[in-house]
Amino acid sequence: MSNDAIKLTSFSHGGGCGCKIAPGVLSEILKNSNGFPVPKELLVGIETSDDAAVYKLNDEQALIATTDFFMPIVDDPYDFGRIAATNAISDVYAMGGTPIMALALVGMPINKLPIETIGQIIKGGESICAEAGIPIAGGHTIDSVEPIYGLVVMGLIHPSKVKRNADARAGDVLVLGKPLGVGVLSAALKKGKLDDEGYKAMIANTTKLNKPGKALSELAGVHAMTDVTGFGLLGHLLELARGAKLEAHLEMANIPLLPGVEQLAQDGYFTGASGRNWEAYGKDVKLAETITPAQHSLLTDPQTSGGLLVSCDAGSVDQVLALFREQRFGEAAVIGRMAAGEARVIVS
Repeated sequence: MSNDAIKLTSFSHGGGCGCKIAPGVLSEILKNSNGFPVPKELLVGIETSDDAAVYKLNDEQALIATTDFFMPIVDDPYDFGRIAATNAISDVYAMGGTPIMALALVGMPINKLPIETIGQIIKGGESICAEAGIPIAGGHTIDSVEPIYGLVVMGLIHPSKVKRNADARAGDVLVLGKPLGVGVLSAALKKGKLDDEGYKAMIANTTKLNKPGKALSELAGVHAMTDVTGFGLLGHLLELARGAKLEAHLEMANIPLLPGVEQLAQDGYFTGASGRNWEAYGKDVKLAETITPAQHSLLTDPQTSGGLLVSCDAGSVDQVLALFREQRFGEAAVIGRMAAGEARVIVS
């Protein structure tokens, strides 16, 4: 079978970060996990569902460790590898760190996929790691029913410059680095309804490394950061709100969207993960009556390799936007603010 004849997405029941276990189910799974002694060197662990773990090595260095992997979100094997690698490395940038090394996680249906196809997936991941300036120094492979690819990624940061997802402050302004809509585009792609321009926009968005994260960590006015992935904008913003015990306010009209996604969502192209996300956390979200069903879907849309979400003081907004634009994130935008109140999100 030739590479061109293979549809990678046909092997998977869900693609990209839409594969993530729904937040409500995940909470049930983890609620009875046994506690363990936490060493003082562990600066960031599981307590606020942050993007990565951070372990202090010495007074000048802390190690960032993370992993991400999923099933195909696109049929092109090279693009799949690129997207998965970009998504995995993003967690290091979301903590404000510099990636230094990766390990590959590879699960493939060996009897169903040509070796050349698997090689293209791995080559795609290697290309993104090269762009990030890091080696793939090893990994692990298994024979699996569905294609799975991702990375373990490690990075370094000064302990005082770690940007957690729980340190937002009342009065902070929220900035989103990438437009929303990857899940909607992937749903349309799987049903054969995504045109070439839509596909190009999807690939460009999902393979753009969140490199501004390192520079953002140097700004004292940046208080909290995360990246928007499988739980959608609302889900990851709720994590910020809960961690800081603050209320988040979003302006729907200011949220950047990928071209054509609002119409596609209106036409019924959205992922099952979008509904599962809302079921898990909708009770903590207040939507204005003006929010349409399509906009609702986009707010919960699972983002694969989504943008950085930054909470910063008002005086730092221009610097934050300038850093994004210097690194070709021209659609970065102010989308809301943090305020005193209960831990929830209000969308107007």
